[in-house]
Amino acid sequence: MPALEILLKLIRDSEGCKLTAYHDAGGVWTIGWGYTGDTVKDNLVWTQEKADECLLVVAMKSLDYALSASPKLKTTSPSKQAAIADFIYNLGIGNYKSSTLKKKVDEGRWSEAFTEIQRWNKCGGKVLKGLTTRRNKEATLLLL
Repeated sequence: MPALEILLKLIRDSEGCKLTAYHDAGGVWTIGWGYTGDTVKDNLVWTQEKADECLLVVAMKSLDYALSASPKLKTTSPSKQAAIADFIYNLGIGNYKSSTLKKKVDEGRWSEAFTEIQRWNKCGGKVLKGLTTRRNKEATLLLL
């Protein structure tokens, strides 16, 4: 299965889709499949078509960011590519670039990356069940 398909499934399973803007666990305005751009504000409403279109665009960008930030991913499995792209979709390219996770990925140390990615399961210092589940899915994909 191509990385983009794996990534889209991960995002859909983890985020769910809400067509009315809401505050996420970190207090950030969010809409659709976890989109948090500058235009998301109170009372914003999207159609399902808009949410799905945004998901595809941002997922493709996240995959591109993953492959650019860690070129080693280009020669790995679609599962590994999707796992890192999902991390970036959820937490941003800045967090990935400055992480020990990136270092482990760039070194091809997949069992260490497996452990490292699971550490990113907190919001505001509190462990969240949804983030733990998401990181465990990503971690499993890093070993495929």
